Amino acid sequence: MMLSLLVLSSARAETADDDRLEPAPRADSILIVKSERRLYLMRDGQPLRSYRIALGLSPVGPKRQEFDFRTPEGRYVIDARRASSRYFKALHVSYPNADDARQAAARHVSPGGDIMIHGQPNEPSKPLSYYETRDWTNGCIALSNDDLLEVWALVKGRIPVEIRP
Repeated sequence: MMLSLLVLSSARAETADDDRLEPAPRADSILIVKSERRLYLMRDGQPLRSYRIALGLSPVGPKRQEFDFRTPEGRYVIDARRASSRYFKALHVSYPNADDARQAAARHVSPGGDIMIHGQPNEPSKPLSYYETRDWTNGCIALSNDDLLEVWALVKGRIPVEIRP
């Protein structure tokens, strides 16, 4: 019988019956359910991990334009990683997609951009409890720094992101 212990800080599993290291399963997609305030790391269509998230200051409804403080809804990909930014690490979401851009153009507005899955601010302007208990971003998806470390380790490359209402 093989026992495994997940070491979250390095996202690797160590087996008890030998010293061999095996990589922890990596996510192959991300599902964000805004109404649940949850981000799910998915593997083969099944949840691998789940995290509490904060959304934009106006969390209901899809992002329609720049500065509306809404978190987008739709299908995107993780298209970049930022080890340093104004926030503790960040995964860039490919918003706007073609539909978002088309809808914004029809209304003669900018769709906005620079949507991230990120941690807490590097220079917080409010107490930690504020970031942990309410929606506070300009439209991004925020996690605790500890949770983002785990997501960072389990998400590699361009993987799909679905954001549902």
